[in-house]
Amino acid sequence: MARAEPPRRVLGWDIGGAHVKACLVERAPGADGESSDITVHDIAQWPCPLWQGLAHLDTVIASARTRWPLAWTDDTRHVVTMTGEMVDLFSNREEGVRRLAAHLAEALGPSLRLYAGSDAYATTTRWVTPQAAAQHWPAIASANWRATAEVVAARFPEAVLVDIGSTTTDLIVLRGGRMATPVAPTTGDAQRLASGALVYQGVVRTPLCALGQRVPFEGEQVNVMNEFFATSADVYRLTGELDPAHDQQAAADNGAKDAAATRQRLARMIGRDARDAGDENWLALANVWRSAQCDEIAGQLARVLADSGLGADAPLVGAGCGDFLAAELAQRTGRPYRRFAGDVVPLADTGHLASWAQVCAPAVAVAWLSAQRA
Repeated sequence: MARAEPPRRVLGWDIGGAHVKACLVERAPGADGESSDITVHDIAQWPCPLWQGLAHLDTVIASARTRWPLAWTDDTRHVVTMTGEMVDLFSNREEGVRRLAAHLAEALGPSLRLYAGSDAYATTTRWVTPQAAAQHWPAIASANWRATAEVVAARFPEAVLVDIGSTTTDLIVLRGGRMATPVAPTTGDAQRLASGALVYQGVVRTPLCALGQRVPFEGEQVNVMNEFFATSADVYRLTGELDPAHDQQAAADNGAKDAAATRQRLARMIGRDARDAGDENWLALANVWRSAQCDEIAGQLARVLADSGLGADAPLVGAGCGDFLAAELAQRTGRPYRRFAGDVVPLADTGHLASWAQVCAPAVAVAWLSAQRA
């Protein structure tokens, strides 16, 4: 009996609590008739406040279906990784995995498989049906960083993955083509938080009051208000480093995102109005918070590197919408810098598509891993 042809397309999903990311890859038969050439066809990200209800996820899936109608044919496989199980819509992570798996199975069809990480040393990828999600929920929950690390390790066996996103930063040491420190699925995030491998710092959603209680302003140290008046997006919007296309979350006051509104939010953090100082003063304040965030991530990176056993030539591999900070960290540590888009996953387009591949690395990774196994 002839072997059935594997799906020609794979749509990889990363279901987060604030965003949904997706990557469509296509396979073409390799020159030897057995292997396949994989091409990243398109990548997208949508804001999705999942904590407000599954209807927001349905809206995103409808948008994806409009964008990629062929991805809902028999010639496409859907694969999913997630962190959205942590939102407070669900009473616990197990419930979150179960409900998301069931919901996605209905929306995406029978081809759906869930990324269940890999074994402790990132050598064997596992894929789980939605029906088996309850049994394997600890391995499915918050495994997106494993997918990215697995793809990076195949290209750079000795490296540190530095994925700086909108909300969090992953610092994953790779040695010998494997994750250097095994992480138990049941306590993965807690264990990574304790070790410094997971840092709750991102370039969009981090409240500025989390970056320090006092800041220098106009020659004196001033206290910071512990209020949700501004976020890290305001900092990088003012410094010009946050791509507007990646700035998808509402501002803290649900206001405008132009320079004037951004300066006003920063001013509120220290009890002032934007009109109380010049534009150059607010830019200087933004750079204070930028330095504070970069210092915090650098300190956690130093913890991770201290016992890593990596040589000085092992690169930092940057990903995420905050990859500009990853490049700076490479300079600080004197290590080579490589990008997930292009240096790890080959792309014909080094502009728009590469930018989104950086932002949506876990979605690209699960699509890539699934296409490889086909």
